[in-house]
Amino acid sequence: MDFRAAEQLLAARDPRGAVKLLDEVIAAHPENTAARLLRARAFFASAQLRAAELEFSIVLEREPDNAFAHFALARTYERANRPGQARRHFRLAAALDPQPEYLAAARFDG
Repeated sequence: MDFRAAEQLLAARDPRGAVKLLDEVIAAHPENTAARLLRARAFFASAQLRAAELEFSIVLEREPDNAFAHFALARTYERANRPGQARRHFRLAAALDPQPEYLAAARFDG
């Protein structure tokens, strides 16, 4: 399956190859949120921040309680030097799933 191959390409640090495979998966199954989340991660890994932002946003429209998607979108905003938007999504991620990494990024104390 192209999804699994795309996961392997992303793990092997070939995000652009992963995006190519995922484009086909999403063209055939646009409702596949897992594929969109993986493609968002691949866009982020290849520094395609606007594309990553769009994909993470689509995932969050469908799954507003997806803590990882909020965290990853926050990282995308952070990398794009948009700290206000980043902080909001870091805090949403931490509120949804109080993992240490999410809580540290949320910086509730400051």
